[in-house]
Amino acid sequence: MRKVFLLMTLLLCLGSTQAQQNFSEVDKWLDNHADEMGGRLILLVCKDGKIVYNKDANNMTRKQKNFAKYAAKKQGKTADLSDFTPTTRLPIASCSKWLSAALVMTFVDEGKLSLNDTVGKYLPALSKTGKGDITISNCLSHMTGIKSPDLREDLEEMKTLGSMDEAIARIAQFPMEGKPGKVFRYSNTGLQIAGAVIEKIGGKSFEALFSERIAKPLEMKNTDFGKGKVPLPAGGAGSTPVDYTNFLTMILNKGTFHGKRILSEKSVELMQINRVTPDVKVAYSPAEAGSFGYGYGEWVMDNSSVSSQGMFGSYPWVDNNKRYCAFLMTFYLKPDSRKERYAELKKLVDKALD
Repeated sequence: MRKVFLLMTLLLCLGSTQAQQNFSEVDKWLDNHADEMGGRLILLVCKDGKIVYNKDANNMTRKQKNFAKYAAKKQGKTADLSDFTPTTRLPIASCSKWLSAALVMTFVDEGKLSLNDTVGKYLPALSKTGKGDITISNCLSHMTGIKSPDLREDLEEMKTLGSMDEAIARIAQFPMEGKPGKVFRYSNTGLQIAGAVIEKIGGKSFEALFSERIAKPLEMKNTDFGKGKVPLPAGGAGSTPVDYTNFLTMILNKGTFHGKRILSEKSVELMQINRVTPDVKVAYSPAEAGSFGYGYGEWVMDNSSVSSQGMFGSYPWVDNNKRYCAFLMTFYLKPDSRKERYAELKKLVDKALD
């Protein structure tokens, strides 16, 4: 009943707002690209606190359906081949980074943590291998100077560990490739370290802290980082389009949601400052990011827009100039042409809202 009520509310909001914009080109784009983006997708667009666009497309090929059935069978489940809805929950991979960075910033807002704090203060294991001078700012911006493994390989290895302490002990053994703050390597490492630090400060698990400080106040009822022994702040969250849109709305509103202050305006501003300056060496950046800059947990696309796209294709973004946010949920692994698709879709949504 709760899901039915939510969908009815979304449709009512759409009825009063969608007629004011022409999303026909966005409709066509979604229908034409669904097959190459996993077969299914859904896009929510939110402006002025209302969902002004909600469209799903399902063009799954026989091959995609068979793969979904095979993957589900391996997990002892029955494949769900139905259309995506605003309450469909999926793993969101690196879209998790934005959520985790925001969680860390709640501690900064409370004065319990400084962005200039060094991690050795909380995690002695890192000091023992010469990594104690890395700052929280370095962790949130992928500039720890640590040479981390491949993203997917690293996440799989992390899942075999038994505790956050084991995860930090593993990171402590990674080699350094440069001075902290001077090398950008997009990885899981910095946010894993930051997650361990806030566990020490907060005296609770990362998942409990996320639930209390982000998920509950933002009414993200179906978003969490799972129940694994080791939380994965950089890529372990599952969420829904409507939940993630609540988070984006908070970012768009400079830290507030439904009149509640979640983050300070200053923290939201700090998260959106590009820290990949000309004097920073880019050791690794995913192809789909192109020439984007990076702040804290989010890509800085241009002077007004920020994002945090995930390995499985989901694409959230906030446009501060046009005052809207959007979330595209997909699930597929092939990254070819993603950057061009993201740019084309955003351009069409921008035009529809003009």
